[in-house]
Amino acid sequence: MSPSPHSPTPGSASVTLPSGPSQADLLDFARRTAADASLVASLPLDPQGRTWIRLDGPGGSEAWLIGWPPGTGTGWHDHGGSHGAFATAAGTLREESLAARLPTEGWKTLELAEDLDRSRSVAAGTGRAFGPHHVHEVRNESTTEHTVSVHAYYPPLPLIRRYSRTGAVLRLEQVERPEDWQ
Repeated sequence: MSPSPHSPTPGSASVTLPSGPSQADLLDFARRTAADASLVASLPLDPQGRTWIRLDGPGGSEAWLIGWPPGTGTGWHDHGGSHGAFATAAGTLREESLAARLPTEGWKTLELAEDLDRSRSVAAGTGRAFGPHHVHEVRNESTTEHTVSVHAYYPPLPLIRRYSRTGAVLRLEQVERPEDWQ
């Protein structure tokens, strides 16, 4: 009997790739963590800018508890090929996203086709997961209340690409690496 194409041949080493948490695992973590009232209450809130605490995410993922003052947001960005999830602990976040897989390299400006825009409200107690090619912006649209949320990414963010958007035109503006966030 000949070996299957998935089994090592005699005398060869078997290579097992590590698998990390799935989108569903990250969403479950984000929801459970967002429901931890004492952790959420420990986040210092600043009326001028976002605040955050780094968390231990599941299976080697990167996770954050983030406070969003009224009117703050992320701007358009992606997560450098990581998949992720976020859940809202208090308040409501608005997510605008694109329903398209964008090329990750070799472009500075893209003209987007019609009907790619998606918008959703992510209220306290709810969350959402996304794949590795997700481009979005997230914001707290409240004019009076902070929002608090939990975010998790796997693999840990290798970079974030930031974009500007004017109508149907998306333009790559900046690439940030982890050392930029320290």
